[in-house]
Amino acid sequence: MTAARVLAIDFGGTKIAIATAAVGSPDGRPEGTVRLRTLGSAGALQAVRRTLDAARALLTGPAAVGVSTFGVLRGGRVRLAPNVPGWDGMALPELLRAEFGDAPVAIDNDVNAGAAAELRWGALRGVDVGLYVNLGTGLAAALVAGGRVLAGAHGAAGEIGYLRDRDGDPTFADGHAPLEDVVSGAALGRRGSELLGRPVSAAELFELRDEPGVADLLDATVATLARTVANLCVTLDPERVVLAGGMLGAADHIVPRVEAELRRAVPFPPRLVKARFVDDAPLVGAVALALESAA
Repeated sequence: MTAARVLAIDFGGTKIAIATAAVGSPDGRPEGTVRLRTLGSAGALQAVRRTLDAARALLTGPAAVGVSTFGVLRGGRVRLAPNVPGWDGMALPELLRAEFGDAPVAIDNDVNAGAAAELRWGALRGVDVGLYVNLGTGLAAALVAGGRVLAGAHGAAGEIGYLRDRDGDPTFADGHAPLEDVVSGAALGRRGSELLGRPVSAAELFELRDEPGVADLLDATVATLARTVANLCVTLDPERVVLAGGMLGAADHIVPRVEAELRRAVPFPPRLVKARFVDDAPLVGAVALALESAA
């Protein structure tokens, strides 16, 4: 008899990934992964339809479906997702329920999904109170209490990109995510490009520390990140902090600074570790969501 399987879908701002996994999978490894062209190239509804067509071809009759998306879910719609036309305000849960019928469908944002993967198989396994910080193109966190990811009253717990570090910072009402505008891969790439007068990525900046002004830019950015993580730890009192995301390619520059700040600023410093899942963390998280729904 063929083992029951779940379906996992990750809607990313620049990619879509679909995979399956067996119910009872010991490690959550996605199988048969299909990757589609960038979500922004087609329009939101067309991208969802294309995704569902590919999912149907990959697996019919899933035991459950797990979905990761950028933005947050509130009132049955995706919110805080302004960068892809047509995505903010989309009734994604309704579209998925119409496609998959009676199969349980679990949906969460990409960072919470990544934290779910770490809770089930990775660096947060067995942790009661924890913090998962994703340092990627954007900046966000997942708060863990009672061994579960906290959604918050509006589904927006952990949206730390909207924190203000100084009185003069713009606000959400001004159309900004003020901390993310400073501490994120996209922000570093933009600011570094302006500084050097040529396009550079965040990863390249860490290799260009000897260029005029680059070391100061990186040091100030990492200091702001470290201060933010320390403040979150004072608030939440986690036993473990997990750093994840694409910027961990520069972990040698980031982790020691964050560790030092935690020792200085937090009365009971948590253990700081790197995530087990870096590549495809939201997709692995979608598998975790599906398996939990299928249990």
